[in-house]
Amino acid sequence: MIDPADDAAAATPGVGGGPDGPSPAQGDGWARVDVEQLRFDQDGLVPVVVQQHDSGEVLMVAWADASALERTLALGEAVFYSRSRQEQWHKGATSGNTQRVLDVRVDCDADVLLYLVDQGSDGVACHTGERSCFHRRLTSPPTPPDQPAPPPAKESTP
Repeated sequence: MIDPADDAAAATPGVGGGPDGPSPAQGDGWARVDVEQLRFDQDGLVPVVVQQHDSGEVLMVAWADASALERTLALGEAVFYSRSRQEQWHKGATSGNTQRVLDVRVDCDADVLLYLVDQGSDGVACHTGERSCFHRRLTSPPTPPDQPAPPPAKESTP
């Protein structure tokens, strides 16, 4: 994910212009990718990582089809595609926890998007009511590569 200090100016302007003015110009150092160049999967979807623009906090991961991406760009708010419901959903349309999209970035393979958003200081991204969908941790952390893995737990027999 990006470091918010990496390029605060690029994270602020955003989709269709932001509070500080229009989107970055062609000569701003960012390579441009047209929607037609994105590599959607066999179902016509692309994963979207959603990150709070100023803190770098990863809020959620969702999916978008080309139409949801176009709606996101037009509205300046996140619109996704629900694989389970087989329909688009405008994030926060019912809960009020919309995500204002400030910038859309494309990974090197053009098959993953990163939405830099403003979730708001009191806003939640997760359907559980948590700020981030990533509010849980595995019960045991991964073993560092320079240490041997712990022995497997012995099963008790009844």
